[in-house]
Amino acid sequence: MSEVLVTGLGTVGAYGCGGDSLRRALAAADPAPLLAAVDRSAGYHRAGGARSALLAGTGHLAAWLAPGEARRMSPPSKLAVAAARMALDCAGFADRRCGDEAASVVVATAFGPSSYSEALLRQILFEGPEATSPFLFTESVANAPAAQIAILCRARGPSVTVCQREAGVLLAVGQGAADVAAGRAPAALAGAVDEMTPLLHALLDRFAALAHVADTVDIARPFDRGFLAAEGATVLFLEDAESAAARGGRALARVLAWGSAFDPTAPQAGWGTGQACLGRAIVRGLTRAGIAVGDVDRVVAGASGARGGDRLEALTLREVFAHHPLPPVLAPKGTVGEYGGGFLGAAVLAAAGSRFGPTAGFAEEDPDLGVAPYDGSPLPRPSTVLATSFAAGGAASWLVLGAP
Repeated sequence: MSEVLVTGLGTVGAYGCGGDSLRRALAAADPAPLLAAVDRSAGYHRAGGARSALLAGTGHLAAWLAPGEARRMSPPSKLAVAAARMALDCAGFADRRCGDEAASVVVATAFGPSSYSEALLRQILFEGPEATSPFLFTESVANAPAAQIAILCRARGPSVTVCQREAGVLLAVGQGAADVAAGRAPAALAGAVDEMTPLLHALLDRFAALAHVADTVDIARPFDRGFLAAEGATVLFLEDAESAAARGGRALARVLAWGSAFDPTAPQAGWGTGQACLGRAIVRGLTRAGIAVGDVDRVVAGASGARGGDRLEALTLREVFAHHPLPPVLAPKGTVGEYGGGFLGAAVLAAAGSRFGPTAGFAEEDPDLGVAPYDGSPLPRPSTVLATSFAAGGAASWLVLGAP
């Protein structure tokens, strides 16, 4: 099995475009300047509900998308292609195309192109099936962003779309790393994309998932309560160490291990109580990769403020580190929000030694969980970073990154 490196990082979100923009946002650890009001004019939202989200938009992607390309894409496809091209540019490909067309593409999405799906259904409902737009249909499917990346970035190898809710982003990177490590592809573009439409935002709020403080700004509360909805895309360029060295590529992080598990106690739309089995699965995964639990010196948690999800993640981390001190736990979704892949970019930056500010929005530790996220105090550069993510419905994933 070849050693897999992250040599390119592309990201777009409310924080802007590129790794430097994300790095500055994580250091500031204040989502308030990044928040935007969600359009409530359609009447989807409940009275007094959440009003804000971390919106990326697509109007600032001209440097990464030509007008003729952009007009043929849904918002998620635009975000995903832009992030992929940023990753290739970061990796040293001046033409923003994969050096080998056999490269694979693996993209995770929780909701797919929501705006085009909504528009397509409106056409069918109000105008009849014969009015259905072929253009809307081709871009309404979940795998449209991966397909557009494959076409425009010349990545003609395996193309996979992962739909596993919050766990999808780490599963996508694991699949891409597995393709490269096993020689199924010379390189991979792997990451996540999502958009946050007014309808989707309203639905999340009606399920009481979103953070909201009456008459003040909405603030996420990782390991506490309530999350901020976000949109955007993050894509990594993965390649084996030999190929990177041959072309003079620079490693941002090393991919040491990846894995997944399932919590059978989870309901279809919630989190379960399977922390013991999930903790054992992570420990077994680390052991198979030759990594001792005590060697992990940083955790990047997927904790977003979702009550059940954060509780499960905290208790699982306690199971993993039952016989070792719990390393500093970073919870970047307090700043970058849930969905859109900012969490993945934060994990890579953590492995690279970037500075993080205190966990945004965290107010009080739950004594039953015993996990207090990072408080902003100085930390040494990590050598081994464990990223974890748990999805409603039972899916769980993790990724271990090493310092470059």
